[in-house]
Formats: sequence, structure tokens, C-alpha cells
Amino acid sequence: MDFTLEVIPLPVSDIDRARDFYRDKVGFHVDIDTEVMPGMRIVQLTPPGSGCSIALGDSIWEMTKGPRPAPGSYQGLQLCVADIEAAHAELVGRGLEVSEPVRYAPDDGATFMYFTDPDGNGWAVQEYRRRAGEPLHQVLARLARPAQDAQPTQTP
Repeated sequence: MDFTLEVIPLPVSDIDRARDFYRDKVGFHVDIDTEVMPGMRIVQLTPPGSGCSIALGDSIWEMTKGPRPAPGSYQGLQLCVADIEAAHAELVGRGLEVSEPVRYAPDDGATFMYFTDPDGNGWAVQEYRRRAGEPLHQVLARLARPAQDAQPTQTP
């Protein structure tokens, strides 16, 4: 059975402000913005090309046990891009305050830039140049093939 990570709830203090920030400044697509049941509003946004979304909601945290995370307490959320210079230009063009790219090593995957949302949730953007020619969904499909090929076939 596949278990896919598709939605990450994000603690924010103002749903509308966060929705506008992620839509207008970061370029996420608004998938859902509705009251899913009385008193429970959900806003789900997805980065372009991603299979994982973020969810903003005023009652999300009541659905799970454990402490409610404070707005701005999430750090280390990460996006990946094939061209960090182009991504930087796009984000700056949208009015996002984002750091200059930092190349920690010449290796693919070693260049990052950073930003925070209005509550202080911290994001990194990692350049992974290989993705330009080999999107993640293709890599995952290829990796799944050997497991599928090893499965016994059923004959009618």
C-alpha cells in the first residue's frame, strides 16, 4: 500500500493573510477555500508542480491529539526548483522578501535561498538542477518499476 504525503497543516494566525501571501507572493495555487463543515474553514494551497499542499484552517488542530503548534513555529519547510536564479527572480518579482541564493558546495542540491511567511514559518528553496530533465514523478515511477516487476503475475 502506498502512503503519500500530500497535505501539511501550517499554523498561521490569520488565514486570509496567509492565503494571500502564499497565493500572491509565493505563487501557490488555491485548491480549496471553503467551510468544509460548520465552523471549520480550510484553505489548501499547492506549489506549482508539487504533489504536496499546505492547509490553513481555524479548526485543523482540534482534529488531532497533542499540542497546538503556535503560528510561526514551523521551520525548515522546503521547496525544490530546477533553477534557483529563475525562481529567485520570480519570487522577487512577486514582491517576496527572499534571501539571495547561497551555494554551499558546487554539488547539485547544495544551493538554497530562504524566506518566512507573515507569521514567521521558515522556508528553504533548494536548487536541484537534475529536476529540469528528470522530474520527481518520473524518478518515483522508475523506482517503483522494479518492485512492480518483482510481484508475481496472476494467470487467468
